[in-house]
Amino acid sequence: MAIPLPASRPGNDTVYANGTAAPPSFDPSAPPPFRISEIRAAIPPHCWVKNPWRSLLYVLRDFVIISALVAAAAYLDSWLVWPIYWIAQGTMFWAIFVLGHDCGHGSFSNSTALNSFMGLILHSAILVPYHGWRISHRTHHQNHGNVEKDESWVPLTKKTYKQLERRTRILRFSLPFPIFAYPFYLMWRSPGKEGSHFNPYSDIFAPNERKDIVISTSCWTLMAVLLVYLSFVFGPTQIFKLYGVPYWIFVIWLDVVTYLHHHGYEQKLPWYRGEEWTYLRGGLTTVDRDYGLINNIHHDIGTHVIHHLFPQIPHYHLVEATKAAKGVLGKYYREPKKSGPIPLHLVKNLVNSFRQDHYVSDEGNVVFYQTDPYLYSY
Repeated sequence: MAIPLPASRPGNDTVYANGTAAPPSFDPSAPPPFRISEIRAAIPPHCWVKNPWRSLLYVLRDFVIISALVAAAAYLDSWLVWPIYWIAQGTMFWAIFVLGHDCGHGSFSNSTALNSFMGLILHSAILVPYHGWRISHRTHHQNHGNVEKDESWVPLTKKTYKQLERRTRILRFSLPFPIFAYPFYLMWRSPGKEGSHFNPYSDIFAPNERKDIVISTSCWTLMAVLLVYLSFVFGPTQIFKLYGVPYWIFVIWLDVVTYLHHHGYEQKLPWYRGEEWTYLRGGLTTVDRDYGLINNIHHDIGTHVIHHLFPQIPHYHLVEATKAAKGVLGKYYREPKKSGPIPLHLVKNLVNSFRQDHYVSDEGNVVFYQTDPYLYSY
C-alpha cells in the first residue's frame, strides 16, 4: 500500500513512499492567477452604489425591533421570557454593530458627516468606542492576513506564545473564555500589542486622529453614565436583565463571527509576512460563513471575502457581488457550508480551531497555524 508522506505545507501535492505522486491538490497559499482589478470588473456597477435612505431604513428596522423587545420583556417580566429576550436582544445589538461597521467603512453613505454621526450613535449605544474601533478596524482591513501588521485575531508567533504564562495560554484557547474577549481587547488590545481604543495618545492612532478618539470616548462615557442613571431609576437588576445580559450575548456574537471570518476552515489557510504578503492574497484568506436565518438579521456580515477586498460595497449588495465574483475567484473562493435555520454547524469549526490553531512559526513569509500538543496536559 502506498503511504502518503506529509507535504511541506497544507495544500501541496502529496508524494507517496513509492515515489509516485497523488493527483494535484489546490494550494491556497499560491499567488492567484488574477488581479484585484479583474474581481472589481466582474461586480455589477450598481453594487457599488450607496443608498443612505436604505441604510437608514435598516437602522429604523433594528431600533424598532430592539424597542419592541424591551417593551415586551419589561411588560411580561417572566423567567420563561427572559432567556428568549436575552438571545434575541443580544443578536439585535450585534445587528446594530454591523450597521455601525458600515459607517466605519463609508459604505453606509457617501457622506462622511452622516457616517460619523450614525456610527457614534449606533456603537455608543452598545458601548463600543466608534472612532477607536473604526481606526483599528481600518488597520485590520489594510493588513488582513499579515502576521506582523494585522489587528484582528492575529496569530501569536511561537516566541510570543511561549512567553505567555501557562494560565494565560490555557484561557486564551479554552472556550468559552475567548468569546468574551472583546471588551478587554478594546481596553488593552491583544498579547504583543500595546494601546487602548479609548486613549487618544495610544500608538494605534495618528496625532490628527486624537480629536476623533476624544469624541468617541466621550460618547461611550455618556452611555455608561446613562446606564448607571437608569440603574438608580429602575434598579440595577432590571437594567442588567434588559441591557447587561444582551450586551454579553452581543460580545459572544462579535467574537465568534469575527474569529470564524479568519479561522476554523477545514483546510488550514496561510498567513503572510514580508514580500509574500499582498492586499489580494491577504484578503483571499478570509472565509465566508452561512448563518441561516441570522444572515438577514445581521446584515449578511458572513459574506465576508468580497467585503474584505472591497469594504466600500454596502452590506445589502454583498451577496450579489459575491455571486458575480466567483467566476474570477475560482478555487480561491471557499463555498460556505449550508446552514440550517440556526448555524449550529459552526460550533465544530470554532471548537476545533481553538484546539488546533495556537501559534505560527517565528520565521518564514508563508506560515500556517501550528498546534501545541502539551497545552492542556498537566
